Amino acid sequence: MEILYVMIPLGLVLVAFGLWAFFWATGDGQFDDLDSPGWSVLEDDARPGPPADTKPDPTSPEEPK
Repeated sequence: MEILYVMIPLGLVLVAFGLWAFFWATGDGQFDDLDSPGWSVLEDDARPGPPADTKPDPTSPEEPK
């Protein structure tokens, strides 16, 4: 029966910590956008540029960067 004197306050402290962590995460913006990260997996990657060891085409109208 004496264990209840330890377990009840310990349980209340754990519940209080869980509530604090939830409200901290909510206030910090952890749950603002839950859909975009899932959809970003389905988007195509950007096209890769030319390999680094190739020289630019001198007849190209673009100036080298």
